Amino acid sequence: MSTLLIVHHSPTPTVRSLADAVVAGANDDAIEGVDVVVREALEANADDVLAADGFLLGTTANFGYMSGALKHFFDTIFLEAGGALTDDGSAGASGGGKKPFGLWVHGRYDTTGAVRSVLSIVGALPWTQAAPVLAVLGDVGDEQREAAYELGGTLAALLS
Repeated sequence: MSTLLIVHHSPTPTVRSLADAVVAGANDDAIEGVDVVVREALEANADDVLAADGFLLGTTANFGYMSGALKHFFDTIFLEAGGALTDDGSAGASGGGKKPFGLWVHGRYDTTGAVRSVLSIVGALPWTQAAPVLAVLGDVGDEQREAAYELGGTLAALLS
């Protein structure tokens, strides 16, 4: 059985509704053979990452960056999870073992910096983007929740 790890920071009901839709999509009855593990970003650890075959990440966009909680997750797991650094200590291109990942970001006014910051770190991990980023601005309605459900289902289906 494959394992899909969902790591998110969902501090508000708006963002929580996206996370709930992602989790529901990953657990769709039509998808078999995938164990879905959900962790708050401050609770996820390297053992969770090492046991997973794919990842879904969720964050708020805060002052042009990902949430501090998701950044803490990356700081905690980066080297143990196979993160690559260059000689000057910056993130380097990873090599080998490309596990699929997806990302959703919610912001009030802009998500550009948050998306860029997550993708720059993930680019140094042995992961590969398997779905377009779901960037949601403002209020979350049925259309956004449906897109989040599809994102969860897509990643889980890739692992089934």
